[in-house]
Amino acid sequence: MRKAAALILPMTLLAAPAFAQAVKEDSVVLQPDKVADDAPVVETMSEANLPSWSTANAKSLLTFIKTSGDEGLFPKDYNPEGLQAAIDGGNQIQLDKVATDSFLLLATHMRDGRTPNAARKQWFMTDSDVQKTPLIALLTSALVSGTVPAALVALDPTHKNFAILKASLKSAKTTVDANAIRVNMERWRWMPRDLGDRYVVSNVPEYLTRVVHGGTIIATHKAVVGKPTTPTPQLNPMATGIIVNPTWTLPKSIIAEGIGATIARSPRAARAQGYTWTGSGKTLSVVQQPGPGNALGVMKMEMLNPHAIYLHDTPSKGAFASTARAFSHGCIRTEKALHFSGLMAVYFAGRSPEEFGEAIASGKTTKFSFEQPFPVYVAYWTVIPNAAGTGISKLADIYGRDAPVVASFAKPGRAAAVLISPNPPPVVPTVPVAQTTPPLSKPGSGGVY
Repeated sequence: MRKAAALILPMTLLAAPAFAQAVKEDSVVLQPDKVADDAPVVETMSEANLPSWSTANAKSLLTFIKTSGDEGLFPKDYNPEGLQAAIDGGNQIQLDKVATDSFLLLATHMRDGRTPNAARKQWFMTDSDVQKTPLIALLTSALVSGTVPAALVALDPTHKNFAILKASLKSAKTTVDANAIRVNMERWRWMPRDLGDRYVVSNVPEYLTRVVHGGTIIATHKAVVGKPTTPTPQLNPMATGIIVNPTWTLPKSIIAEGIGATIARSPRAARAQGYTWTGSGKTLSVVQQPGPGNALGVMKMEMLNPHAIYLHDTPSKGAFASTARAFSHGCIRTEKALHFSGLMAVYFAGRSPEEFGEAIASGKTTKFSFEQPFPVYVAYWTVIPNAAGTGISKLADIYGRDAPVVASFAKPGRAAAVLISPNPPPVVPTVPVAQTTPPLSKPGSGGVY
């Protein structure tokens, strides 16, 4: 609180003017969607070593499968009829196989999401849950302790917003409403189960960016996101620092749209706008220096990624007054950028408010490196908790990304992340069989000759 209060004075003194001109900031680099799912990991073990299912554990799995609709999933996916038959049949090998298959597929969908990659449009987040929660170890522990349902529920995302969606699904009045909730429960599962206690999250359809420190939201900022023709992709790069008074290196596409012609026709006017350049024609390289007209404003969050996406300020403050704010070339413009960058410098880079204020006032490009890099989640939730936290609100699907996920519900979901092969491959000798007659040595090959 002391640090936050100390920020007020320098930020008030350094309030930036509100410029109205339209500015084209760095453009997103569109990447092709991921269309192939990861190949399942195959665990090989003999039938005697398959996970052994007691009747009680198998029945508890079957009960959970029948209620998996509460998890936004579809019970039919997990072979409840086959599992019931295996329980009734009394064949232990068959029960072990059917129950293990059903568990691993259900656990995969609860940990990683049911939706195939082909339906996850422009989704590039990395999810570490595969490494943190290996499924064979989870299954073994659940069978030994008799806690199969609890082990599966523990795969749910930890964030309270997921719990609100899950509770709201039970009261959905129409299939359309239920599917909208399922889509967003899926998106939570595509992300790390635990987001951490320090991160920045921008929800694109909500046009908001939040700063989380110590597990608590300490700031919320309006955001301008990519327009439908230059949509913002979903990703979670690590933020490494905040740059104040940044320079802007123009991409070739924006040079070609106009500034290149301005430089050729009226270099004095280009310099007056802060542009410097080298080369000409196809070799023209342009950089805009720090200043009130710089397209990145007073700050840029450094978060290296192949999409060229980052959070930054803008001199075009008027866009923040709109309710729907999909105007950018893909990057995320951040309102009250002095406040945002001040929080970054103090809370994440360990600098004093005075150091931050001096860097801003100098007009020089300064980078405050974070003491510990943290993730920035550029997310896409179209159903969120309402303001009271007692229900949900639906947002506009500005990029049309919900429909492919809904369509995937009528098709098979992702395969299980782990498959068990009951028949291990034949053992291949690694040591050559000894020959009865030693081979003759050749001159120069070593040995006695």
